[in-house]
Amino acid sequence: MGTGFLGETDSMQSLQTLMQGGDPSRERNDTLEVATSSLSTLARLPWGSRSLSEGSDTQEISNSDSPTRLQLFEFEACPFCRRVREAITELDLSVEVFPCPKGSIRHREMVRRLGGKEQFPFLIDPNTGVSMYESGDIVNYLFQQYGKGRSPSTGLLESTLITGWMPTIFRAGRGMTLWEKARPDPPSKKLELFSYENNPYARIVREALCELELPYILQNVGDGSSRTKLLVDITGSKEVPYLIDPNTSTQIGDYKKILSYLFQSYSASPSPV
Repeated sequence: MGTGFLGETDSMQSLQTLMQGGDPSRERNDTLEVATSSLSTLARLPWGSRSLSEGSDTQEISNSDSPTRLQLFEFEACPFCRRVREAITELDLSVEVFPCPKGSIRHREMVRRLGGKEQFPFLIDPNTGVSMYESGDIVNYLFQQYGKGRSPSTGLLESTLITGWMPTIFRAGRGMTLWEKARPDPPSKKLELFSYENNPYARIVREALCELELPYILQNVGDGSSRTKLLVDITGSKEVPYLIDPNTSTQIGDYKKILSYLFQSYSASPSPV
């Protein structure tokens, strides 16, 4: 199995057709949502749940407070992108995420322009001038550059049908396709999401951000993260997801309220009669 998606193959398109999650803005069965996302979490244990930095200064060489955060072009349902996001959680990195769902208006064109082909994941590291495709290469690069001598675990570089694709299947294609009513123009400022990869509630929010093609700053706060104190200072809690939208001065910590806010705030305006 490869380590990236080059466009969409016929089999991928068939999978997308079979796994359409319906209109993501409509009222959902919350019990089912949490159950399927929790199963996705179980399928990927133990990856993407904790920071290997254990409160150290990993971010000193990354970019938490720097204008040169890593830039990741990906989409939530992609199993190869998932490996990269797991590595980013474990390395306690803050990155700019540019969601590239099928039907993407802006970000897929950016990938073609910057990298030469429409393949995901695609990473740009402004700190070193490196850009690359292929999840395995990206994971190895991230650990080499930001892992302080650590090596990636086998599970980040190899996966089976069960461990690789089951989260996508459990979530019925959520985070795969651009919502047809998504606002075509991006907000002037990036949203900010406190999350970690394998949190079942944060996953549901990331799917929505992908379906709306909303670029955002991903603040990873896995267990042991050096960024946990920042989250507690802002919210008084370690709970994720937590969304900050500087465009409207909105801050929300409940995943259901976040979903409602996102789909109401970033849907296309009704056409004038």
